[in-house]
Amino acid sequence: MRTDSSPGTLPAREHLPATDAGTPVLDVVIPVYNEEKDLQPCVRRLHEHLTRTFPYAFRITIADNASTDGTPLVAARLAAELPGVTGFRLEQKGRGRALGAVWSASEAPVLAYMDVDLSTDLNALLPLVAPLISGHSDLAIGSRLARASRVVRGPKREFISRAYNLILRGSLQARFSDAQCGFKAIRRDVAQVLLPLVEDTGWFFDTELLVLAERAGLRIHEVPVDWVDNPDSTVHIVRTATDDLRGVWRVGRALATGSLPLDRLTRPFGDDPRDRDIQDVPRGLARQLVGFCVVGGLSTLFYLLLYSVFRQFAGSQSANALALLVSAVANTAANRRLTFGVRGRVGAVRHQAQGLVVFAIGLALTSGSLAALNAAGGSPAHSTELAVLIAANLAATVLRFLLFRAWVFPDRGAEQGASTAAAPHAPHVPAAPAGATAVPYRPVPHQPYTTYQTTQIRADEAADAGWRDATLRLQPVHPHDNDPGDPR
Repeated sequence: MRTDSSPGTLPAREHLPATDAGTPVLDVVIPVYNEEKDLQPCVRRLHEHLTRTFPYAFRITIADNASTDGTPLVAARLAAELPGVTGFRLEQKGRGRALGAVWSASEAPVLAYMDVDLSTDLNALLPLVAPLISGHSDLAIGSRLARASRVVRGPKREFISRAYNLILRGSLQARFSDAQCGFKAIRRDVAQVLLPLVEDTGWFFDTELLVLAERAGLRIHEVPVDWVDNPDSTVHIVRTATDDLRGVWRVGRALATGSLPLDRLTRPFGDDPRDRDIQDVPRGLARQLVGFCVVGGLSTLFYLLLYSVFRQFAGSQSANALALLVSAVANTAANRRLTFGVRGRVGAVRHQAQGLVVFAIGLALTSGSLAALNAAGGSPAHSTELAVLIAANLAATVLRFLLFRAWVFPDRGAEQGASTAAAPHAPHVPAAPAGATAVPYRPVPHQPYTTYQTTQIRADEAADAGWRDATLRLQPVHPHDNDPGDPR
């Protein structure tokens, strides 16, 4: 799992302007591998639908990942005949690799993709991208498992799809309903931040992207779709299911160990109402209080259990110190992750050290209470000791929360916001990899089918790190694509 830092935080969501009709607002990617039969009817049908119904300028990108049949010739012919159709070829297979490469290279503010078989009814395309254009959502997915969806497919695929989503819900706590429907869209600024964190280059690419987005607190919009299964699909179900389960294990392990830098993506936008500075209402206080109380209650039970065990072979002061020390380490770790949302290992040692200082204060409070009890009663009963310790721990708990919130895990959001306001955000634009060429489709009058000029990346440069660190500009297919007078 990748642990490199993200390119930067995301700007506030805004509605995309309705001007500049010649600039593509939507880039629909069709990833293909040996699809010479289905590619032409798919692209023509999609192009006709967008021309007739989509109110913004658009582009259709054929993402050919190492096809060995006549797919390149079909793609070149479509690019020559249809305005707004272009292509992108990689010399390595992998749907995720193709999508990542094209999305990294595209300048369109909204990026989408759909399967070449067009199993999903195209009437769902505008509802899919509308929340991204308006700025309401960050990603959008078509769902075959929504209550309002209308799906025609065999029982085997239905069982596999529902079982896979149950696995995601049980293992990764995913809340989206359909991870593998080939009908998704994402805002470009969100893609630039998430793509460097996605490791898979195959069919698990969708799931990994959605899990990371959901864990980062991004908004995922779901659209019920009408979907008809393609009986001639070339997807290898067993191999794909095996690869997906491996991906679930890899991502789950990374989330459990905190090796993903999701703390850099959490609450990235400046327009979240929960981030507004409201007078007399500290940000996040209610949620932190609930989390702290839950952790505190469990820690108290854990402490009392340890104290009762240690009291069997040690004096009250020693048993109290040992029980409080062990429970304090566990309490700090739990509050760090669950209450204050700090992930990863950065600063963990410092936080534990500060937690031990808080522990020392609690130790002084509880030990002082025991000393006062022994001085007053001589040899108090064990139940009396427990009652005094509970009262002392309640007082120590309140003090611990205040110290955690103000000292150990302070809210630095206002400080970061001030620095962001002082220095406007500059979008991250990585350099293109050495040897990569960006050439648009250009039809040649005498050789309309044999000239297949497109963006190419060699196999060794299209490895995982290569395309994720590259941003290549896809140039328009025809000169009038940038004409402000374009009726689209």
